[in-house]
Amino acid sequence: MRIVIALCERVLHRHGGQGGPEQASLIRQAAAQLAQVAHAHDLVIVHAGTNRIAAPAPHGHNGHSGCNGHTKHEVHGDAFPVEADLNLAYRLELELRNLLPSDRPCATLLSMVEVDSHDPAFAHPDKPVGSVLLGERALAVARANHWRIAQDGIGYRRVVPNPRPLRLLQAEPLHRLVEQGTVVVCAVGGVPVAADGGGLRGVEALIDCYSGAALVAEAIEADLFVIVTEMAGVFLDWGTANSKLLRHGHPSALRELASTVGSMAPTLQAASSFVERTGRRAAIGALNDVARLVDGSAGTTISCERADPRRFEGGAVAY
Repeated sequence: MRIVIALCERVLHRHGGQGGPEQASLIRQAAAQLAQVAHAHDLVIVHAGTNRIAAPAPHGHNGHSGCNGHTKHEVHGDAFPVEADLNLAYRLELELRNLLPSDRPCATLLSMVEVDSHDPAFAHPDKPVGSVLLGERALAVARANHWRIAQDGIGYRRVVPNPRPLRLLQAEPLHRLVEQGTVVVCAVGGVPVAADGGGLRGVEALIDCYSGAALVAEAIEADLFVIVTEMAGVFLDWGTANSKLLRHGHPSALRELASTVGSMAPTLQAASSFVERTGRRAAIGALNDVARLVDGSAGTTISCERADPRRFEGGAVAY
């Protein structure tokens, strides 16, 4: 079976932590779970960063020079974050190589996703990225870097466009790698680019990580699209005494439920859209359950199949 697994950012970054022994431990744990799937299936892993942009900073906006001489913004943890994500993907690939047979090829791919430069999202940036900035400092940084900012709690954060992903540029080489049995780690989940005078250019935008991962799953004709989160699956009536794990659902019913599941809504929407467009299966759940997400015995399964509710005693079913 051909599987795409998207790792929610918080699976590898606890409480916003970057690097250090804790992250190394999380990467090893993730690799151990993913290797179980890779032993029996073709596998593509998408590291889904949730609050990063990937376009390089333009020159000359009150920045500082990096080691290669290029100017970077003062962006407080948000500057050209592809570098950090590539490092994480490299470490994940390394752990997988240590767990898989020596003749099983592995590769890391920096995926690029084409967006429409006329997408209405560019006129209405609303996705927060980077650190919270306070008071006059926020206004000064925004002016210096030509940013739009919006209030977030007691401070402000930069906001960027969230255009709809249209096309995975590396679809053909990724498809060939998978056909050859390569375990592929897609870093970032999609660097946004747009057509420009017959060529392509990077754009400062945020690709919804789960939509980007679903695009990867469609591009390689995956049989199963899995989203790994901190939760055991999608819960209905979360935070109430009536909360119940959604075990199985039809995508048309889940589209209506998406607005009721809070922060899990983008996850549910991406998984449901993949099922609607392909007729194949998707699953959402926790890293420790990843093998059971594959066989459908844990988490939330989304498919066009009308499953018998008696198979999911104690959980909810939506049609």
